[in-house]
Amino acid sequence: MATMTTLSELTGDYVLDTDRTRIGFVARHSMATRVCGRFDEFEGSAYLDGDDPSKSSARLTIQARSIQTRNRQRDDKLRGAFLDVDDHPAFTFSSTTVQVLGDSGFKVTGDLTIRGVTRPVTVDFELTGAEHDPQGDFRVAFTGSITINRNDWGVNWNAATRIMVSPKVTLEFDVAAIRQGS
Repeated sequence: MATMTTLSELTGDYVLDTDRTRIGFVARHSMATRVCGRFDEFEGSAYLDGDDPSKSSARLTIQARSIQTRNRQRDDKLRGAFLDVDDHPAFTFSSTTVQVLGDSGFKVTGDLTIRGVTRPVTVDFELTGAEHDPQGDFRVAFTGSITINRNDWGVNWNAATRIMVSPKVTLEFDVAAIRQGS
């Protein structure tokens, strides 16, 4: 994707292109290994105001049951003991402020809810592209990440996992969105 030259060209309402968006995570296990995974089911939308980015907003809902680490036993343990997906089926994020950083950077602050616990977080994003696709739709792409402490949201199983699994989890976003009515 080619990057636009002005932010004002980005103004509009967007929906996530779930086929081209990846939401993943990385956590350390036993100090020597990393566990990487992703979420396969999510939806989101955003309003981008290129003339006044502080008026921009975003929301995201991730289905917790869609967690995938390529290990069925671990995925079942994450869905049950860690995430309690029966009682807390989704994670949500709703932005409260958006700030521009330089030519293509953004700080998006908002409320992240996991397991019924809501805490403020700030995600750093970079605009990586914007263009019209062959079908005439206008698309934007962003990458971003944030490292959270899973214990702040009660994502833990027992005393052993507090020692064996790092509390720090990096959430990774590789986002593609389509402007509505473009």
